[in-house]
Amino acid sequence: MYRIVVNYHHPEDPQAFLEHYRGTHAPLGKRLERVSSYTWGPCETLDGSRPEYFVTAVMEWPSKDDALADLGSPQGAEAQADMANFAQAGASMVAYEAETVV
Repeated sequence: MYRIVVNYHHPEDPQAFLEHYRGTHAPLGKRLERVSSYTWGPCETLDGSRPEYFVTAVMEWPSKDDALADLGSPQGAEAQADMANFAQAGASMVAYEAETVV
């Protein structure tokens, strides 16, 4: 399984970010044809302190080739272009071939 994790930095307007992500960006991700899992949520810490990131999203595909095909598709381009509409504070992304332990 190939996984991409996107960690979004804290925005100036958290409510506007969440409304746009939930109402616009997440539905764009649902249109990717090969993605097998897409989850996201606001970050929190166990001790209640401010987390390093505001929101984390995780997307999974059967293979790296599937991920690259989706991201290179018109739907993938549209989702990537949408980042400018809500993620002005920036984001960090990592991608890797995931190994299941349990």
